[in-house]
Parts: sequence; C-alpha cells; structure tokens
Amino acid sequence: MTDHNVKSDTQGDGGDVIDCIDIYKQPALSHPLLRNHTIEMIPPPYPNENETNSSHQDDEQVLQSWLSQEECPEGTIPILRTQAFNSSTPKSSPPFNITDVQFTPASGHEYATVNLLGGQYYGAHASLNVWSPLSEFEENSISQIWIAGGHGQARSTVEAGWKINSADKQTRFFIFWTGHNYKDGCYNLECSGFVQVNRKFAIGLPIKPVSTYNGKQVEIFLSIYKHQSVGQWWLMVQDQALGYWPDKILPSLKGSADTVTWGGEIYNSEPGGRHTSTQMGSGHYPSEGYGKASYFRNIQYLANSGKFVDADELITYVTKPPCYNLIMQNKATGFGTHFYYGGSGYSARCPK
Repeated sequence: MTDHNVKSDTQGDGGDVIDCIDIYKQPALSHPLLRNHTIEMIPPPYPNENETNSSHQDDEQVLQSWLSQEECPEGTIPILRTQAFNSSTPKSSPPFNITDVQFTPASGHEYATVNLLGGQYYGAHASLNVWSPLSEFEENSISQIWIAGGHGQARSTVEAGWKINSADKQTRFFIFWTGHNYKDGCYNLECSGFVQVNRKFAIGLPIKPVSTYNGKQVEIFLSIYKHQSVGQWWLMVQDQALGYWPDKILPSLKGSADTVTWGGEIYNSEPGGRHTSTQMGSGHYPSEGYGKASYFRNIQYLANSGKFVDADELITYVTKPPCYNLIMQNKATGFGTHFYYGGSGYSARCPK
C-alpha cells in the first residue's frame, strides 16, 4: 500500500493544489455504510459501446491541461487540497413532483431544463458545450445532468456538470450527490460518498479552454449509468470512467431512477431588489443558436433494455422565460435529440 500522501504541491492549471492520495484512504471509504466496501476498479461494460459519441474534443486536454505534465502514480487518486470551488449558495434539484407533474422551484432557484418523469431510468448521457458566464454575489451558474429518485426527504440524486460562481470566476467540472433531499451529500470529494478510481482527473479542477462566442465550441461528454446487476452509479467524462456512487448511500436509487433532467440552473439572490445579472449557459438566449447559445446534444437515457435510447418524450421546464429560456430542436445528424438554453439575467428584457 502506498503512503497516504504520495505526492503533493502539484499545481493545477487554475493554481489549485492537487494531492495524490492512496486510493484506499480516499474520503469515500470513511462513510459509515462504506467502511467495508471493496473498491471496484473496473466499470461494467458501457451500454451501446459501439455507438458512443465519437466527437469528444481533445478528450483529457479539454478538461485539465495539467495532465499533459503531471499525473498521479498507480494506486493513488488526485484530490484538490483546497476547495475554492465552494460557495454559500445552496444546492437544489429540479422541483418536480412526479405524481402530478407540478413544478414548485426552491426559493431563488431558476431553471431551463428538459425532463423525463415517472419511468424507470438507469442512466443518462449527453454532450454539452462549456462556457464562462458572468456570475455575481457568489451566485452559481450551473449546467448539468440530474438523476433522481424518491420523494420528499427520501429524495436521492447523483449529478454532474460544470459550474461557475463569482468568488472563483473559473468554470469547473463538478459532481454532487445527496441521499436525503440535500440534507446530506456534497460536491466533489468534500465528504465521503463518491468512490474515485481514475488517477488522471482531479474532480473540481477548471475546464480549459471554454467555448467562444461565434467561435470554437468546446464540449464535454457526460454519462451516468448503472447496470441493473450491480449497485453502483458510474460516472464517465469523455471516454474516461472516473468512479461511482455506491447505491448504499442513495436509498431511493437502489433500483432505478424516476426522474432524469438535463439543463441549466442559477441562483437568484435578487441583489438590490432586482433580478440577478448572473448568466445561464453562454449568457445568450437559445434563439441565437449554434456557436452563440449553450446546448445539450445527443440526449439519451438508459432504459430497462440495458441500452441507451433517444429521449423523445421530454417535458420542458422554464421558470422565467424573459430571463432564461430553452428551445427544443428537431433531431439532426450528429446532434440527435438536442436543445439550446440560457440567457442574460437582469436586462430590459428581464427586469425582475
């Protein structure tokens, strides 16, 4: 077994300090339900393996340029020493009651999302372009996939995407989980829960480069999936498996999920009594289309059949269209089921 702290003071591209930690001494294994957990080093076969998105741009380099010079030794995983990624804004899931499809957002949270409700879902994936939108007053701008199950305090979720806040001003890859409706769980590896097996990716580091308006679009491929025969929700970024959430810590995801969501979320603290200027997505409205607006493409979910299938019967949900909106698109070659979303926040179009 390797030392607890094999290598430290590795500088990430955003100035973050990365430590290489013995894989068997990572935070996940201190969870009371995981103390006798045996780490699964190899993910189960990826569904539709021959049909996965082949256009992942620059793979690892899109996510973390520090990997071109550094990576952790065998038997260790990289962990950010400091969590500059944190903010005071509370995390919230899309506010769906799947029994009657009523939408009641948590106070201050606004959404532009598409959703599958009320089925049996074992995963979801999509490619999404990455931006660096304006964020103010320590508010968050988030673009992500949510997979959720259960109701009320029993609600469990696993989540992944990109996020930016005003305190940090860097677009960072993130993961999140909760077993009990946001009363537990955390971002990244800030608490016990997510089991990382990949020694190349430090979860929480900045994504660089990002997309440019009317220029090159940089995107990441995200996939969360579960084989019905195993109890883990695996996370894949580009073509790399990062690790998994054991369903022991997710009471309402021990079987399938009942809700899958793709899209954007911001927190509006209403500074000075007006709407926030925090932007969603690229900060531009979906009507501007490719190269200018944010998008999710090739949206699919993992069905009972064990195959990823197109998400055709999607419910769109937009809390405040003048501020942030969403437009579904017809299927297109290379883009499949897709949508554009986002907006500027406070403006003449969005005064309150």
